[in-house]
Amino acid sequence: MPLLINNEVVADNWTLIDAETLDQSGDVIVPLALYLEHRAQFDARESGVALQLNGDDDLSSILSEVDQFPLIAIDFPAFRDGRGFSIARLLKRQGYRGQLRATGDFGRDQLDHLARCGFDAFQLKDEKFSPDVFKSFGEVSVRYQGAADDAKPVYLQ
Repeated sequence: MPLLINNEVVADNWTLIDAETLDQSGDVIVPLALYLEHRAQFDARESGVALQLNGDDDLSSILSEVDQFPLIAIDFPAFRDGRGFSIARLLKRQGYRGQLRATGDFGRDQLDHLARCGFDAFQLKDEKFSPDVFKSFGEVSVRYQGAADDAKPVYLQ
């Protein structure tokens, strides 16, 4: 799956793990429930530990400490599930400065909106990637909502 950062495809040094691959070496992305279950083990690792969140996760247990994670991946389980947009905005308003990565089922037409909510990395499914995808950033010229870094909402430009 191509990983887009700064308008280019880059190598992904992170590995998503699950309960069966808990002892994976290197930098790992861990689903929130698995992280909470094995927190001491992950906190003791020398390599990087990142979180994977989804719309069903209760963020209250980690919201005050999100800055310890260099990367947070937010999964979009279905194209019609927009909870990931809200999670990204919440994390940005909380002051999160690490990489926000969108993963899962989203398409080219959502990339600009994802970026405006604070995402700076996009892991596209192979079938949704083409070189044309980079044109989607900045494609929408009129916006009715503010962006993650806007001081106030922009109703019309």
